[in-house]
Amino acid sequence: MDQQTLNFIFVGATFAIYIGIAFWARAGSTGEFYAAGRGVHPVTNGMATAADWMSAASFISMAGLIAFVGYDNSSFLMGWTGGYVLLAMLLAPYLRKFGKYTVPEFVGDRFYSTSARMVAVVCLIVASLTYVIGQMTGVGVTFARFLEVESDTGLYIGAIVVFFYAVLGGMKGITYTQVAQYVVLITAYTIPAIFISLELTGDFLPQMGLFGTHEASGTPLLARLDQVLAEIGFASYTGHHTNTLNMTLFTLSLMIGTAGLPHVIVRFFTVPKVADARWSAGWALVFIALLYTVAPAVGAMARLNIVDTIYPNGIQADTSLRYDEKPSWMTNWEVTGLLKFEDKNGDGMIQYYNDKNEAMAAAATERGWAGNELVTFNRDILVLANPEIANLPGWVIAIVAAGGLAAALSTAAGLLLAISSAISHDLIKGALNPSISEKGELLAARIAMAIAIGVATWLGLNPPGFAAQTVALAFGIAAASIFPVLMMGIFSTRINNSGAIAGMLSGLIFTVVYIFIYKGWFFIPDTNWLPDNADNWVFGISPLSIGSIGAGINFLVAYFVSRATADVPEEIRELVESIRIPRGAGEAVDH
Repeated sequence: MDQQTLNFIFVGATFAIYIGIAFWARAGSTGEFYAAGRGVHPVTNGMATAADWMSAASFISMAGLIAFVGYDNSSFLMGWTGGYVLLAMLLAPYLRKFGKYTVPEFVGDRFYSTSARMVAVVCLIVASLTYVIGQMTGVGVTFARFLEVESDTGLYIGAIVVFFYAVLGGMKGITYTQVAQYVVLITAYTIPAIFISLELTGDFLPQMGLFGTHEASGTPLLARLDQVLAEIGFASYTGHHTNTLNMTLFTLSLMIGTAGLPHVIVRFFTVPKVADARWSAGWALVFIALLYTVAPAVGAMARLNIVDTIYPNGIQADTSLRYDEKPSWMTNWEVTGLLKFEDKNGDGMIQYYNDKNEAMAAAATERGWAGNELVTFNRDILVLANPEIANLPGWVIAIVAAGGLAAALSTAAGLLLAISSAISHDLIKGALNPSISEKGELLAARIAMAIAIGVATWLGLNPPGFAAQTVALAFGIAAASIFPVLMMGIFSTRINNSGAIAGMLSGLIFTVVYIFIYKGWFFIPDTNWLPDNADNWVFGISPLSIGSIGAGINFLVAYFVSRATADVPEEIRELVESIRIPRGAGEAVDH
């Protein structure tokens, strides 16, 4: 059976499962659409949360960024995992105890202001739409290669699938679909990693193989990787090569952005009790760790395999791969435009090296090389191409295709639900039409979901970066706008409605403007005001890291504005105190 047929079978089977679950678990009420009827078991919710959390950025892009930058990009792992701990310990149980359906609803009630609720809606939509661009990018990349269609066509197919199971099922359908998607994505991620670890190091567990011995050379795997990268002029994989301040702020931005992501927070509204919210978070961390501890091994081993593929006789042999002898994986990915070679000196060989390294450039000139001929290697393809690079069986390649789509679609569905809930429950019912019937609200939620899917697909056609980079921008926006107001709403009785509104707006505007200065407007390509490089960043702080500064501005503005305006009403003070009373084992009470 040919590879494309296998891909169609595996991807088609998983899509059929997702849509079947949506019909089985379709929402019949607003409670089921927004919070799955608050009846999800903690283990089930933990698995669904893990799928919601591990997006295209985690599955498709993260290992690629680690592979080509090295340990410095482990900040993605540290930030995302650390942020989840913050969310589990500081926010999730208290928000579940408050007993509302959405994050803006909490903000509106806690800060006794419809205006605060509407500002929170704006913050949520901006962050979630930015995040969903990365998911749609991942869908397009995966379809482009494995189903051999244009990436734009892949986006449209993915949007149709999400439409069926998200619009029909709401949170109830999405929850059980995400359980299936977690099983698919974790299987698809770990099986190739196990094969490759066995091949390179003899270790069954990739986590052990990363620190094991490279059998072909007899040296530690990471030492061998550092050696081959040094020989072609690249920075070492294990060294620290980036601005420490920027790396620290980036990690912090990812952490607090994680804790402020509304599509993850609402998952904790689906369990019966406050204690179940804590258990859900614990189980989710276990399920997330199964992928996150494998990602560094996948990145390192794939990078070594790429170099060994281009230099099959060793780098010192002074011969590289011939264009007419390229392995099939290179030819397959060249068709997508995400991988590209250019024979700059016309010798029929592929020269892969860092032509910006002075010593390597001098050596290359002596050999008659005219520059690095691997001119395009989109980071998002590495995990998807990994099984082909390692010559794994066709069924492994097919399940990786299904896994990449599962990761992207699961998170996209959660984000789109957060957006539609904000529009139907917070904007329409909360402000425009408070007397709307439950049936009318449910219809409005489904229409809002359909519109959000259309907008997300349109934005996904022109993403501002790799999947993980785009997602990092969303984390910065969530960090600067949503996380501070949730923390102050739970743990401070001094912050009033004026402070909350001023803080959210200042954090959001500062962060979005900084991002757009260097990244441009998402829907108007190439409109950035300054080149996006460290020489132009303020104090060396990249657009991906600025969310942590925006969060600090949010906190400070909220504090000083609150001090200069009216005190918080006594009943709100009592409400805040009641949220923090440690009765985690009891039933949550809806206010």
